[in-house]
Amino acid sequence: MSPDELGLRRAIIDKCRWMNANGLNQGTSGNISARFGDRMLITPSAVPYHEMEPDMIAAMPFEGEYGAWQGPLKPSVEWRFHFDILKGRPDAGAVVHTHATWSTILAIAHKPIPAIHYMIAAFGGPDIRCAPYARYGSEELSRFALEALEGRNGCLLANHGMIAVGSSLDKAMWLAHELETLAKQYYYALQIGGANILPDGEIAQVVEGFKSYGLQDRE
Repeated sequence: MSPDELGLRRAIIDKCRWMNANGLNQGTSGNISARFGDRMLITPSAVPYHEMEPDMIAAMPFEGEYGAWQGPLKPSVEWRFHFDILKGRPDAGAVVHTHATWSTILAIAHKPIPAIHYMIAAFGGPDIRCAPYARYGSEELSRFALEALEGRNGCLLANHGMIAVGSSLDKAMWLAHELETLAKQYYYALQIGGANILPDGEIAQVVEGFKSYGLQDRE
């Protein structure tokens, strides 16, 4: 294993532990993947993050047999949408999936998040869609997730949780945190009479501005 791959595997584990410590996930319900050359590295199924070691991370080649994996432990049950996102989107370098509380509340209610705040532009458009419900790990769920992510860097999964997609592992986790913040803000706005929604034109301008704002990828 190269030093670069070992470093990425360790970074995935660090992010898993960070998201649980900071309330973005609970237990082993979430999962993280990252692109490494012609393979996807993804957290294994049902392993507590505090017990996870770099060699437990599963590797899945993008070419060849669909669903094939290498490693001592099988990949997360949600490997399918991670794999399909990373293979289908060259701009994507990492995927974070969590059962974050506020995002999941809105997902349970099948409520997409409208443009309640200009930070929604970080996700590429004027809303964060909610994908229809499908059973975890299924082909149908992956298809619904990809449709909800068209032109977006995040979505909700009905009765399930959320997905954030970034060009890097750091960017994906930053977006996951931003998505959960927007979900919490929207939930509370609904409790006091609803939210005033920003117009699409305003968000389009902010999307352009965000190309040089926020967490930037290192050259």
